[in-house]
Amino acid sequence: QVQLVESGGGSVQTGGSLRLSCAASGLTSSRNIIVGWFRQPPGKDREGVAAMYLGGATYYADSVKGRFTISQDNTKNTVFLQMNSLKPEDTALYFCAARSGPPSGWNSWIMLSHTTYPHWGQGTQVTVSS
Repeated sequence: QVQLVESGGGSVQTGGSLRLSCAASGLTSSRNIIVGWFRQPPGKDREGVAAMYLGGATYYADSVKGRFTISQDNTKNTVFLQMNSLKPEDTALYFCAARSGPPSGWNSWIMLSHTTYPHWGQGTQVTVSS
């Protein structure tokens, strides 16, 4: 059974930083594992923030490029989202998601689409105050 557990959320002021972690277990394939970070602001739809093909390419939403960085640890069991220069509009519930096996395509639109990912964590809240 796939389990994804997010941590690291919290409350910060504008310009602050947070690092989110996503601990993954139960992914049966060691190849073609893709992990994405998504967020859902209050009253809005879920949106893709960043995604990573483990050991390979990364993808970012335009709204976070240059501020957020997705990375993995050496064991590939944990994926991080380093968030710098946070803004009030970054306030949201942040989720990590994962899939094993190749997606339908290798581009930002697919990598940042929630339909690409069958496995989801419960989310961690990030609140940025002005």
